Amino acid sequence: MRLVLACVLAAACAAVAYASCDKELLNELSVYINGNNILFPCASTEKIYKKSGLYVPKNMIATRVQISGSDVFVATPRFREGVPFTLSYLNLKDKSCAPTLTPWPCWSLQEEGNCDALQNVVDLFLDVNDILWVLDVGITNTLDNPTRRCAPKVVGFNIKTGKLVKSIDLSGLVCSSSRLQYLVVDYTPDGKCYLYVSDAATRAILVYDIQANRGFRVVLPKAVLLGGANRDVLYLALIRRPDNNNLIIFSYLSSCRLFAIKSCNLRRGSANGVVVDVGPKNGKIVILGTDGANNLFFREKGGSDIYMWNAETCFKPDNFQLVQHGNDCRLATQVVPGYKRLMWVIESNFNDYIQNQVGCLGAQVVLHPLVKSCED
Repeated sequence: MRLVLACVLAAACAAVAYASCDKELLNELSVYINGNNILFPCASTEKIYKKSGLYVPKNMIATRVQISGSDVFVATPRFREGVPFTLSYLNLKDKSCAPTLTPWPCWSLQEEGNCDALQNVVDLFLDVNDILWVLDVGITNTLDNPTRRCAPKVVGFNIKTGKLVKSIDLSGLVCSSSRLQYLVVDYTPDGKCYLYVSDAATRAILVYDIQANRGFRVVLPKAVLLGGANRDVLYLALIRRPDNNNLIIFSYLSSCRLFAIKSCNLRRGSANGVVVDVGPKNGKIVILGTDGANNLFFREKGGSDIYMWNAETCFKPDNFQLVQHGNDCRLATQVVPGYKRLMWVIESNFNDYIQNQVGCLGAQVVLHPLVKSCED
């Protein structure tokens, strides 16, 4: 079943990547995600949240999504105060261009300071069994006044029912300096589920065996920092292969090279001798995601054009395909497979948000199919 899924996604990706511009498709399916359009239980609750500073619309920004059918699960990290919920939901069949964000799975799981709830969701991963895995770093207001509310955790929800199926406390796998950033989920050929979480500050990948209820840290070789790389952003991406020799692609933003390790080797608990230097990067790149198979999407730091690389080929510019001309005002933060068997991209003026320059209307976030830009 997983092989069939991977092949379908790869075929869908290729169709989109080579497609010419379709203005009608973009207009029909593009949605704008804004902190001013959220669903409160009632008007009085909204009034209380605004008055108390628990809701500041301009401080909300969507950065990561996962898509199942027409359902979109959205991460709105608590970078600043006034973000009333950090995980929400919208539906692409909503005919308005700016659909309402609804807390998911419910309001009670969004309470800041309640360690049974979600504190700060920074990444999401939807697995092949319809489990949405959520990386919650437990620290809020990370841009202005970082406040440790709770231990970091990964939580799994059944997307069909919204019910909690697993909660994993990561406190035993981290230290005070840890910075958890990206999450990927993989299944072994015999059906065992493993989670992988990047810890940029400690040059490590956390590995967790769901069935055995145990986890461990894999410290990456010092070579991943060669070339003067800083421990800034440690990207992770999962490349699925038909022979089940899946790869975890990883790299620091400031690193001059891209690396990979087979997930089976990572599960053994050591990276010694099994990390592959995939090749040099032509400048700093932001890894955006994969198509669920062999294709990796990325952009240059500060650049808005999106490129695709097939991991079965050498990592060099001759094998990079431009799949979307960027927007001057927005930068992509993720590319994912989804609705109508298309690849989707979420873009925003994230740099403006980081510098607190978004204005009263808040961040400009757009989710739309990945297609080559239309020329006037």
